[in-house]
Amino acid sequence: MKTLLSTLRAWAKALKRQIILLWLCCRQPDMPWPAKLLGIAVVLYAVSPVDLIPDFIPVLGLLDDLLLLPLGIALAVRLTPAELIQRCRPQAERLADTRIGGRGRWVAAASIVALWVLLAALVWRGLRG
Repeated sequence: MKTLLSTLRAWAKALKRQIILLWLCCRQPDMPWPAKLLGIAVVLYAVSPVDLIPDFIPVLGLLDDLLLLPLGIALAVRLTPAELIQRCRPQAERLADTRIGGRGRWVAAASIVALWVLLAALVWRGLRG
């Protein structure tokens, strides 16, 4: 049981590093726009409290976290130029080892919620005509 827990912990850390790496790559001006678009979508989905399939649905609820997110990350990384990944990786490693605390955590959470509210308002306006 201990090895399973340590394996899951290592997998989660690797996922966090990949998400940070994607975010840093997306901020670079030489990132191709299809990779940037997919990378931003994957990063936003990873940090968003809203899931495509809610977690309370048995098995399927966890499937998006265990399958869709890693597949999205893999595809976005594959579309990203290798030189760009190598350039951003050291900073991603440093950022992955730091914790966001206090005010930074609240700012990040508020930004994500504001983005979802904006997206919902745009969809609502589009549906109304």
